Amino acid sequence: MPWWSWRAGQADTSSESTGSSLQTAVVTAPAGSSTVDATVTPVTLQRVGDALDAVEIRFLTDGSGQLLALWERHALLFALEGPTDEILVMRVRPHATVPPDWVDRAYRVVNEWNHTRRFCKAYVGDPTDRGQLPIYAEMQVPLGAGVHDALLREMVDCAAAVATGFVDWLHDDGGLL
Repeated sequence: MPWWSWRAGQADTSSESTGSSLQTAVVTAPAGSSTVDATVTPVTLQRVGDALDAVEIRFLTDGSGQLLALWERHALLFALEGPTDEILVMRVRPHATVPPDWVDRAYRVVNEWNHTRRFCKAYVGDPTDRGQLPIYAEMQVPLGAGVHDALLREMVDCAAAVATGFVDWLHDDGGLL
């Protein structure tokens, strides 16, 4: 039982339900002039692909079904992880890597990004076969309750924008790549 008290109007969670149920909500548009049907359904890679198509981001599908969008200086992976594939992972990796003798500098730059930015937490990856250090940044969003299409589109569009900003920052202000 949670430490907060139950208040009138809250759902009774004392009886456990089995399975997942789909919910439909009517959401008022920001201008208040119209409504949209926002059916909340489980996240799937097919839906993520549809969202990428909707925001005009081209992508490839790898052998395991994960989606990979490619740009000139980076790639952005969209995958589902977790026990029931309920966590949407959006992970960017610049094509450029860092030489091993720059490891201290890499950690300082990654820490600076993490201290000054909210989205996409960055980290230094394990050395590649050639001993170079890859740099990553990722967002993980738990979506076990499901998500409607408009929010999914907004999340993938945001991930793409932040990924590009991250890589641009690494090349410019971060001075790492």
